[in-house]
Amino acid sequence: MNHLYYGDCLDIMQKMPLGSVDLIYLDPPFNSNRNYNAIYKDETGRPLPDQIEAFCDTWTLDKETERAIQQMPVLMREAGLDDEVAEFWRLWMNALRKTNPRLLAYLTYMVQRLLLMHGLLKPTGSLYLHCDPTASHYIKVMLDAVFGHENFRNEIIWHYDGPQRPSRWNFGSKHDTILRYSKTDKYFSDPDGIAPFRALPEDELKKYKCLPNGQYYYTTPRGDYTDRSIARLEQEGRIERTRNGKVRVRHFLPTDEFNMVGRKKQLHDVWSDIVSLGHAGGRERMGYATQKPVALLERIITASSKSSDTIFDPFCGCATTLEAAHNLDRRWIGIDIAIHAVKRVAKVRLEDRLRLVEGTHFTVEGVPRNLEGARDLWRRDKYHFQRWAVEQVDGFVTTRRGSDGGIDGRLYFARPGFPELRSMVIEVKGGVNVGIGVVRDLRGVLEREDADMAGLIVMDSLRPRQAANFNREMASAGDLDVMGVQYPRMQILTAEEILNGKRFVTPSVAARGSGQPALPLVG
Repeated sequence: MNHLYYGDCLDIMQKMPLGSVDLIYLDPPFNSNRNYNAIYKDETGRPLPDQIEAFCDTWTLDKETERAIQQMPVLMREAGLDDEVAEFWRLWMNALRKTNPRLLAYLTYMVQRLLLMHGLLKPTGSLYLHCDPTASHYIKVMLDAVFGHENFRNEIIWHYDGPQRPSRWNFGSKHDTILRYSKTDKYFSDPDGIAPFRALPEDELKKYKCLPNGQYYYTTPRGDYTDRSIARLEQEGRIERTRNGKVRVRHFLPTDEFNMVGRKKQLHDVWSDIVSLGHAGGRERMGYATQKPVALLERIITASSKSSDTIFDPFCGCATTLEAAHNLDRRWIGIDIAIHAVKRVAKVRLEDRLRLVEGTHFTVEGVPRNLEGARDLWRRDKYHFQRWAVEQVDGFVTTRRGSDGGIDGRLYFARPGFPELRSMVIEVKGGVNVGIGVVRDLRGVLEREDADMAGLIVMDSLRPRQAANFNREMASAGDLDVMGVQYPRMQILTAEEILNGKRFVTPSVAARGSGQPALPLVG
């Protein structure tokens, strides 16, 4: 059975059996607000409001991160790393604390998880970490420490085609880095995966156009190419104009690899034959700005795993890894910390595209299905519970872990006469003793934040007298009039009501109407 988990991969990996996966691919978040914004825009048709902040990009040295930094030497020793590595960590972290605290917070987050990933791999397993130049050199140093420099196998450069934003001051960025490590020197590697190029059969070649000189190619729209770039490409014979005058760009297939019958070619560490989804993808697109093509993941999986092996992606996002693993007859495990991503993956990618059936082909785990499940989530991780509650009512998380300024999320809606989305501020209280002071404080937040409405989410139903006091205090905030319809400015929901499908009553909630049904509630 395949598994899709909702939650923090740190928590979930701690419960997974050691030596249980054959291959790990991860594209970890550093600037993942790009993905969060893209999902939001795809669901609402509007850009993400300025106030919202993707929680997983808030790399700050808060109390929790400071604790993790202090505990890191102990975790390293428990994982079998030498004391010299722990001492290096201490010296390096002290330097970064002064020069780049945001990077220090990110590295702490990543090393905690890389230590667990090393333990999850089988002795024959491999890890591929996908990163951009922002932090790749720092991550490589820590991978050397966790996996051992002797187990470094490749630094793969994925050079993708397509237009780029012109810059007067810098060379254009046209590649990502993929760091490949093995668990031991007994790692599995498929020779056919390392040399995957074969001549295309005649029926496959028919999908491409062919010039008189025998070069096969495909075309893409002009996109963001500048006039200067188009002129250069035209000199190179890479421009094709349609009958109505539209410009299309030619992308040639390597002739020595595709036109010679039966030939294989050793695959080197610069991959330039797999185009990004900026120019290809079509039905692959899931709304992620940083989404990777299935072909890229299929190459990695083919090279370093066998049929029926288990492929693990701890930051599965739009689940490209899961689709590639399914296509290649591998088992898979995916984790994502955003319920919006899990909903889209379960419905769009797994069910609609791959025709997989939940409960038969895969499970969705970590989403509470009843009140006891919600309480258990609160006991295990209060911040995760808050995030779940906000996202279940179609809101978006806006606060950092550990902060409590009265806003755990916002729910956005349209109002006639306002060009931008308006909002309901949301506060979540999972404890059993929720006093009237919480309502009064939320009323203050409502006025301070210039929001239209405020919503309070609590774990348990209120006692009769308590409910009367809460309702009286909330009613004093008045109603919001939208085209003659009155909406209470302050509202309250319990966890059980949310599980039963009840939502805050607001005008045109922006995250609804997207065609995405509610995620089935599972254990």
